[in-house]
Amino acid sequence: MTDKIISCEIEEQDAGKRIDVFLAEFMPDFSRSRIQKLITNNESVLVNGEFVKNSYGLKFGDFIEVKAPELVELELKPQNLNLDIVFENDDFLIVNKPFGMLTHPTSAERENTLVNGLLYHCDGNLSGINGVLRPGIVHRLDRDTSGLLVVAKNDFAHNNLAQQIKEKTAMRNYLTVVLGNIKDDEGEINLPIDRSKTEKCKMAVSETGKPSLTMYKVLERFGDYTFLEVSLKTGRTHQIRVHFSYMKHPVYGDNLYGGGNVKVKTTAQVLQAYKLSLDNPRTGERMTFEIPQDDDVSRVLKYLRSEYAKKKSS
Repeated sequence: MTDKIISCEIEEQDAGKRIDVFLAEFMPDFSRSRIQKLITNNESVLVNGEFVKNSYGLKFGDFIEVKAPELVELELKPQNLNLDIVFENDDFLIVNKPFGMLTHPTSAERENTLVNGLLYHCDGNLSGINGVLRPGIVHRLDRDTSGLLVVAKNDFAHNNLAQQIKEKTAMRNYLTVVLGNIKDDEGEINLPIDRSKTEKCKMAVSETGKPSLTMYKVLERFGDYTFLEVSLKTGRTHQIRVHFSYMKHPVYGDNLYGGGNVKVKTTAQVLQAYKLSLDNPRTGERMTFEIPQDDDVSRVLKYLRSEYAKKKSS
């Protein structure tokens, strides 16, 4: 594998930008996280012949040299995974992702992901903006979160849908049960989220994290548990799970964030993306998609309603 050498001189309009932000714009084939790794590597990015940090503020006239390995095109295997397609037209589709399925492949897992199923279902006709590993993927769900995702079939639709999510006009609503009694009927959790400093597989509330806003509304109370509708204003990894765990109300069945000590066994945390609202990229028509409660949500609610009724009558 050969290295790709990229160089440029900073013009006045880019002065003041962080170097990782600038390079992510200047090198669109590289994600910001990959750019940050190249900078941290202390061998791949030089500014005026010197190593710098990701937070370095660029100055007019700075000369940047980037030595980056060429991107390798990876072929993914289309698989007939019998996807639950809720809606489809020429521009996009809405799919109900099951619990346990990765949204897109990783370096360790190349098969049985939503992308593998989409490649088969759409015969490869997906947007290419997010690269070879994430064709069509506009936003994602955690492996153990089930529910609705929008998938773009061309770049026009992808740009439009991604802008809707960025501008918060596309609405994503979730159903969840959390431990403890949330007293306010509705509210928000506005706390920054970053990767955990102590556990690689976890995220955490952190002053150094990205802004993260979660809105919630109480649907039903069961004394020691609360049934909620949750909506996201940002889309951080594990956002709902991290926010409610931090508030001492972990999601029911969530072993990773402290909600695993429960009486009803579930396949995963009780968290379902049950409703999705967006504008049709082609016509501007407002469209809302909603699916029934999944098995985990229904089973846990049935148990909690029964137990709470017993307590109230005793």
